[in-house]
Amino acid sequence: MATPVLTMVDAIRQAMEQEMQRDKNVVIIGEDVGYDGGVFRATKGLIEKFGKERVMDSPLAESGIIGTSIGMAVAGLRPIAEIQFSGFIYPAFEQIISHATRMRTRTRGKFSCPMVIRAPAAGRVHAFEHHSESMEAIYAHIQGLKVVIPSTPHDAKGLLISAIRDPDPVLFLEPIKLYHGAKGEVPEQPYTILIGKANIVKKGNDLTLISWGVMMPICRDATEQAKSLGIDIELIDLRTISPLDSQTLVESAKKTGRVVVVHEGPKNCGVGAEISAQITEKALLSLKAPIKRVTGFDVIYPLYKLENYYGPQLPQIMKAIEEVMHF
Repeated sequence: MATPVLTMVDAIRQAMEQEMQRDKNVVIIGEDVGYDGGVFRATKGLIEKFGKERVMDSPLAESGIIGTSIGMAVAGLRPIAEIQFSGFIYPAFEQIISHATRMRTRTRGKFSCPMVIRAPAAGRVHAFEHHSESMEAIYAHIQGLKVVIPSTPHDAKGLLISAIRDPDPVLFLEPIKLYHGAKGEVPEQPYTILIGKANIVKKGNDLTLISWGVMMPICRDATEQAKSLGIDIELIDLRTISPLDSQTLVESAKKTGRVVVVHEGPKNCGVGAEISAQITEKALLSLKAPIKRVTGFDVIYPLYKLENYYGPQLPQIMKAIEEVMHF
C-alpha cells in the first residue's frame, strides 16, 4: 500500500489528532484554533472530534495562552499552545523564560512542564510586520526550552509527536512558506523522530552545507547546482536548534573540511555563529577554508517589495560555496 502524500500542515494536524486520540491529557489552546480551525487550518476539524473542552478558543492574549498552558501542564495535562505567528510570542516571553522553562529546576524535579508552543515562523510569504521573522536564536539561548524547526511533512509529524510526548517545554516553529509548499510521504501510523538529532539529507565529500526550516528547499537546489559543477555536497538539515546536534556537524566538517551555514535570521549572534564556533573549537585542524555564513541582514525584517532582498537566495549560496571551495 502506497504511503500517503501530505502537505506539512496536514502532517501537523495528523500528529495532533493521533496524539489526542492516544492520550486524553493532550489539549489544544489558542486564538481561533477551535471553530475556525486555526489561521492556517492546522487544527481544522479537531473541535468537532474532541469537543471544546479539549480544543479551546482563547482570548487574544498570548501571555494568557502560555500562562494558562503552564498551569495545565503542571496539573497533569499536555497542552499544545498555538500562537498565531512567531512574532506574537514576545508578549508571552516572560511566562516562557520565567516559569515554563524553570519549573523542573524550581521544584527540584517535583513538577515538570510538558507543553508545546506551536507558531508559524519565517518569511518569504509577503506578510505583515511580526508575521515573517526568523528569530529562533533568541529562544535557543533559553535553557530548559527545546527549539524545533521542521522542513518536511515527514519530519513535522515525527518531531511534533516527540514534542507532545516530551516531559519539558518545546517551541515548535513551522515555516509558513512550507505549510503547503512542502509535500512528501508521511506514514499513516504514529512515529517519533528524536529531538536533537540532525538529518544528513545527502552524503557528500567536498563541502558541508548546513541549514534548516524555510531555507532547506533552496539549499537542496544549491546542492543540485553544485553537483553540475563537480562539487559533492553533504547537506544537513539541523531540524533541532536546541539542543544542537554538534556531533553530526563536527563529524561532517572533519570529513569534508569545508562548511557553509545558511539561515534566514540575522547574522549577528545567529545560530550560524554558534555552529561555526563549535566546529572551529572541535575540528579546526580539519578545515581547509574558513566557515562561511549566508544569512539575513541585521535589520528589522522588511515588508513586501524588499522581502526578496533580505533572506539568502540561490546565487548568494552558490557564491559562498564557490568561495569556500576555491579558498
